[in-house]
Amino acid sequence: MTRVLAPLVTATGLLAVWQGIVVATGVPPYILPPPIAVLNVLVTRYELLLHHFWVTAFEILLGFVIGSGLGFVSALCLVSFRRARLWLLPVLVASQALPVFALAPLLVLWLGYGMASKVGMAVLIIFFPVTSAFSDGLRRTEPGWLELARSMDAGGRAVLFQIRLPAALPALGSGLRVAASVAPIGAVVGEWVGSSAGLGHLMLQANARMQIDLMFAGLFTLAVMALTLYFAVDWGVRLLVPWQSETVDHD
Repeated sequence: MTRVLAPLVTATGLLAVWQGIVVATGVPPYILPPPIAVLNVLVTRYELLLHHFWVTAFEILLGFVIGSGLGFVSALCLVSFRRARLWLLPVLVASQALPVFALAPLLVLWLGYGMASKVGMAVLIIFFPVTSAFSDGLRRTEPGWLELARSMDAGGRAVLFQIRLPAALPALGSGLRVAASVAPIGAVVGEWVGSSAGLGHLMLQANARMQIDLMFAGLFTLAVMALTLYFAVDWGVRLLVPWQSETVDHD
């Protein structure tokens, strides 16, 4: 019950602070609309928001699946093959050193204004945290387990798939949680650079037309989507990795 009520109480408190700022400062609605105006847009223009929601949601989900799969395979290659580590590691670092906004126009130029460029942006952002977290988990296996495997003459493949990989699943889960929280960034940035649909496109057009209440409604829809994806991934990780321990502080 606490896990359900706590987010609701937090959201209500944030809305109250938002409304208080609007009332206290008298800020015009074209700069900061009141919550009731945003709620009105969510109700009256839900069909428009829903249309763009599904476009962005599909881009994010597809990017998340592809990026997570590539990160999983890359982490296995980094741990299994030393030469692959020498070739892949600089590429991984370079892909994260370059700003996302610098890569977005290139992807749109190469992949077009359709969904492929947005999925590609999401893959670029998701790929690194999954690879980094999972490879760290694979390399930090309990030494005693590895010594036991060697004493039983276990082969390298058996050690990797029967010891290292199960032991690294909690680390993979952490990488997937991070990837789920940053996945919307790639899709939305791609929509800002060039698109004809999606929540990023909708917010950009609303801002240009001074429809700030519609822009906030799109932002709220995007936030709900991101939270839903994060908690869905978190639930899936807890379900698939039941042996992962969790320490909770009790007051």
